[in-house]
Amino acid sequence: MLFFASSWLLLLLPLPWLIRRLLPTHHERKTAVRVPFMQRLAQLTKLRPDGGAAVASRSRWQWLILALAWLLTILALARPQWLHEPIVKELPMRDLLVAVDLSGSMETQDFTDAKGNIVDRLSAVKQVLDSFLAKRDGDRVGLILFGSAAFVQVPFTADLAVVRELLDEAQIRMLGPRTMLGDAMGLAINQFERSEVDDRVLIVLTDGNDTGSLIPPERAADIARDNNVVVHTIAIGDPTIAGEQALDEKSLQLIASITGGGYFHANDTEELESIYQHLDDINPREVETLSYRPLSDLYHWPLALSLLLTLIYVLLLELRLRMQERELAKDAPVFPAEVAE
Repeated sequence: MLFFASSWLLLLLPLPWLIRRLLPTHHERKTAVRVPFMQRLAQLTKLRPDGGAAVASRSRWQWLILALAWLLTILALARPQWLHEPIVKELPMRDLLVAVDLSGSMETQDFTDAKGNIVDRLSAVKQVLDSFLAKRDGDRVGLILFGSAAFVQVPFTADLAVVRELLDEAQIRMLGPRTMLGDAMGLAINQFERSEVDDRVLIVLTDGNDTGSLIPPERAADIARDNNVVVHTIAIGDPTIAGEQALDEKSLQLIASITGGGYFHANDTEELESIYQHLDDINPREVETLSYRPLSDLYHWPLALSLLLTLIYVLLLELRLRMQERELAKDAPVFPAEVAE
């Protein structure tokens, strides 16, 4: 859409016409040249001298060029601008962090994929979590991997393709065989300290129990609650297994309860898919839209045309003057030279 930022300047368009109509005509008196042989000169040139004032006049093309130049100059001064279509930008309203267990117990093959093949727990988690992340458009998502140590694989980003790609590259035991759940939660809380949104969600997925973190998971849950971080815990695998790889359901339930999140348990792929569907329902996509309409200044176009027309006008005047001089020189009479006695 075209509009003028200083549209009031358009009122100056009739100014030259008003000046010509209201102000008196310019008069200039010049001394005439007296020629004693005027009659003979008139006979030779076959021109008849007239008396009175000489009135300068312009041709129609001169008036047209001057009018267009004035019009374009005023249009440039009025600052024409083009208002483009609105551009809508969606700002993320939620920061979602996913912590995935890569301990040795994740290699247990007790899950079935979509094709009916028996796969290990991590492969099943990757398949279901990939579908979940694909629906998080509008959220900033981060990825933490943990085993004997916790590591930020992907900081918060809106590029979900990167998160999904790096999740797919994760391997069992790449961070050691143990399960440092508390350290992973502490690292996640540290990431949320840089977050500027109010809705902060942490999803922890593990099949074991904490095996010696510097910060106990329950203490990490208290800190998460104080930082407005909601923690959802997802336990996978057989809860009846004893030993170091036993699933600590009570600790995971307590973590979720302290932070106001939910605890879920999945024994197979279908249950895992239903859990992520439930998380998607209780954490719907929320975005804040920011729209603006960019402006483009167009004053340089009429200004350039005005300068071009002015240049053409001057060149035409110069050309006309040269042609008149040539015609006068061509038609000038030739007087006989006086012969000296």
